[in-house]
Amino acid sequence: MNLPNKLTVSRFVLTAFFLCALFCPWQIPLRNTLALFLFCVASFTDFLDGKIARSRNLITNFGILMDPLADKILTCSAFIAFVESTHLHADAPVKVAAWMVIIIVARELAITGLRLLAASKGVVLAAEKFGKHKTISQIVAIIALLLTDASAEWNPSLQNIFTGWLPQFAIIMLWLTVSLTAASGLIYLWRNREIYLSDV
Repeated sequence: MNLPNKLTVSRFVLTAFFLCALFCPWQIPLRNTLALFLFCVASFTDFLDGKIARSRNLITNFGILMDPLADKILTCSAFIAFVESTHLHADAPVKVAAWMVIIIVARELAITGLRLLAASKGVVLAAEKFGKHKTISQIVAIIALLLTDASAEWNPSLQNIFTGWLPQFAIIMLWLTVSLTAASGLIYLWRNREIYLSDV
């Protein structure tokens, strides 16, 4: 297994540890800070594996399948976890509604299904700018939400740096992410409609 594929597999493992840090029943010191760190490392592997694969010509069928799957599992797990954590902590400064996560997950499932259908017809669907902006917004929103929770574990001097603006920024990024996710999915489905409407 080459290095990019190892990084992709590591993202699955990091996602599992990330969720354990958030919901482990045992007391973990600085659990939200640990979850923030694990998510940032996992997100960096997403950037790194693609860059290495392209620069060293190490693109494989395994990577083509597993890389986007690992990304979606990481981000969707994080958003679903936020719904759960909001339920567990009623005083959470930022609320992530279930309907927002439903939109995000439904978009990812729909586009994954479209790409599988296209692949069965010998068509490769390239990523679009809207999709890349969507991914960036999702990662920034998740980091902002994690940082909002993690900063409460830090000393007061560090907390004061974030408390004045971070929750509002997280809310803005959450709404922007939902909007971009929905818009990018609809645009992608419309531009490639001939793939699933050709034999209706």
